[in-house]
Amino acid sequence: MSDLTLTKIRFRNGVWEGRIGNAPASGARPDITVMFQDQPVQDVRLSEGETGGEWALAVPVPAEAVADGVQTFVVFDAASSTRLGDFTLIGGEAVADDLRAEVELLRAELDMLKRAFRRHCLETS
Repeated sequence: MSDLTLTKIRFRNGVWEGRIGNAPASGARPDITVMFQDQPVQDVRLSEGETGGEWALAVPVPAEAVADGVQTFVVFDAASSTRLGDFTLIGGEAVADDLRAEVELLRAELDMLKRAFRRHCLETS
């Protein structure tokens, strides 16, 4: 279980920005991974925040994610394989309370659980 927290700051110019909080005050960089369609997002930037224990996260949205339908990004603490949060892009016809976003999030979480279970099986055998 991770003590890290994720807070959204803004989404503009194709970059989703957030703040990682509750990081160790030692200045050790958190191991953050952002996944899109079960692949890590490239060029994610993590920089020290204004106060100790805070880090600024910048996630550039890849061009292939700008499409019709629901696109879900999941932010993980890679050190503990804990999901910190997510954000979703919906293109095309937007529907209020769209269940597709929820299904995509469930798929992303299921993929994370499968990876953790497989790793556990390898470590215990």
